[in-house]
Amino acid sequence: MRILLAVWLLCCASMSLVAAAERPNILFIIADDASRDSMGIYGSTYVETPNFDRIAREGVMFTQAYNCNPKCAPARACLLTGRYSWQLEESCNHQPIMSDKWVFYPYLLEQAGYAVGLTGKGWGPGSFPAINGKPPEEANPAGYVYNKRLLVPPFSGISKRDYASNFDDFLERRPQDRPFCFWLGPTEPHRAYEKDSWKKQGRDLSKVSVPAYFPDNETIRGDLADYAIEVEWYDLHIGRAVESLEQRGLLENTLVIVTSDHGMPFPRVKGQIYDDGFHVPFAARWGAKIKPGRTVTDFITFPDLAPTLLELAGVPSHPQMTGQSFAKQLLSEHSGRIDPDRDHTLLGKERHDVGRTDGEQLSVGYPARAIRTDQFLFVHNFKPNRWPGGDPEFGLLNCDDSPTKQYLTGLSVTNPDYPFYELAFGKRPVEELFDMEQDPDCVKNLADDPNYAVIKARLWNQLQQELTQQGDPRMLDGGDIFDYYPNLQVERQQKLYQRPDWNPIEIFKQKYGPQE
Repeated sequence: MRILLAVWLLCCASMSLVAAAERPNILFIIADDASRDSMGIYGSTYVETPNFDRIAREGVMFTQAYNCNPKCAPARACLLTGRYSWQLEESCNHQPIMSDKWVFYPYLLEQAGYAVGLTGKGWGPGSFPAINGKPPEEANPAGYVYNKRLLVPPFSGISKRDYASNFDDFLERRPQDRPFCFWLGPTEPHRAYEKDSWKKQGRDLSKVSVPAYFPDNETIRGDLADYAIEVEWYDLHIGRAVESLEQRGLLENTLVIVTSDHGMPFPRVKGQIYDDGFHVPFAARWGAKIKPGRTVTDFITFPDLAPTLLELAGVPSHPQMTGQSFAKQLLSEHSGRIDPDRDHTLLGKERHDVGRTDGEQLSVGYPARAIRTDQFLFVHNFKPNRWPGGDPEFGLLNCDDSPTKQYLTGLSVTNPDYPFYELAFGKRPVEELFDMEQDPDCVKNLADDPNYAVIKARLWNQLQQELTQQGDPRMLDGGDIFDYYPNLQVERQQKLYQRPDWNPIEIFKQKYGPQE
C-alpha cells in the first residue's frame, strides 16, 4: 500500500500548482442516523428540512443512494477509503482497531493542495493511528479537527458543539489561495433524545408517519417526533454553513454534498439490512456546474464518493479505491438514469455491536450480504441461527435504547402488537426477498414464494459473482475472520460476558497473527 501511495504522489505532484479557482471547494455535510424519508424533498410529512431541500432543488437529488454497510464506523470508512465494506478487513466492523494501511481522501486532497478540516463526527467510533503525527483530538480520518466553538442547545439530547461556527473558524484560518475540503458532521439525530421534547414544541403527532414495521401508537409517534427535532437541527446547520459560503462569495465554486450515514436509530432500521437502514438521502449543489432541479436514478454507493471527489479535483484515483466515480451523474444535463449499467448496488454487514454469541464464541457478528435493484431487495443471511439485533439476554445491543425499543421488548406473546417485536428482533431465514415497489418497508418476505424463484436465483447468482470478483472473504471461505477482528472495548466485553480473562486482541493474534 505504501508503494502504491508513492506512485500516486508522483502522478499528482503537479496538482498542487493548479490555481484554486480551477478546482471546487468541497463541503461534505453528513447527518448521524437520519433516514432518507425524513427529508422533506423525499416526502416527509412531519420533518421540515428546508436547507437540505434547497441543495436538492438548486442542484441534483439522487433517489438511489446507498451506504454499503448501515452502521456509523463501517459506512464512514467506505466514504473515506473508496472501498466496499467487505474489502476493509477490520474496518468492516463497528468499533474496530483500524489499520494504518488505509489512505483517506481528505489527505489525498491535502497532498494535492487542498486545505482540509472537520467539525463534529468524522470517522468513528473506533481507534485509528496518528495522522501526520497528530493525535485523534487534532486529526481524524475525515480531516483536521475544528471543534472549539460551543453553544447552548435547545434540548438536552442535542450536542453543544456549534458546527457552523467551527466551519467559520476553518474558513477564516485556511490559506486563501488554496481550495478546501471540509467535513461537517453533526452528531444529530443520534440518540439519546430529550424525551417528549415534541411536547415542548407543541408538535402535532397526527402528522407523523409510522412505518409498516411499527405499531401505530402515541409512544412510537412521540419517539419519531423527538427524532424529527434533531433531524431539523442537522438541517439548521446546513443552512448556516451555506450562508457562510454565500457571505464570503464562495458558494458558487463549492461542491456542497448533503447526506446521512444510515437510517434512523430505531429497531429494524439502524444496523439492519432493510431499505430504511441503508437507503440514504443524497443531494449535491455546485453553482453553474450542476444543472439545478435534476433527479438522478443511477445507483451510487458510499465507496463511490472518494473517487468522485478526486476526479472533480483533478486528482488521479488512488489504487486502493474500488468505488466508481459518479462525476458524470453530477455534471450531466439530464435527469433519470444517466448510465444504464448503474442499475443495482451491493450491501453487507458483519459485526456491529457486542452482545452476540455463538456457542463458545463471543462478540460475533450477524453476517449478511444483499443486492438492491430498482424493484427488488435480496438478502442472504449467512448465520441465521444468530440473533440479528444481538442476544436478548445481553439486551439486544445492536439496537439503540429508545421508547420504541422499550415498548416492543415489553410486549407479551399474547399482545396483538407482538408481531412487531418479531419483525424487529426475531431470527431471520437464510434468504429474504422484497418487492420494493409494492413493499418499501420490507415486511413481506417473498423468498419462499415459487412465483419468485427465478428472480431470487438470478439475484443470488449475481450477488455471488460480484462479491467473488471483489474478493469478499465470505465468498472465499474466509469470512469467519470478521468475527475475530477485535472490538476495541475489551473491558466492556469482559464485564458483559463475566469473563475478566477474555481478550479478543490476543485471541485474534493467536489465530491470525498480529494485525497489520
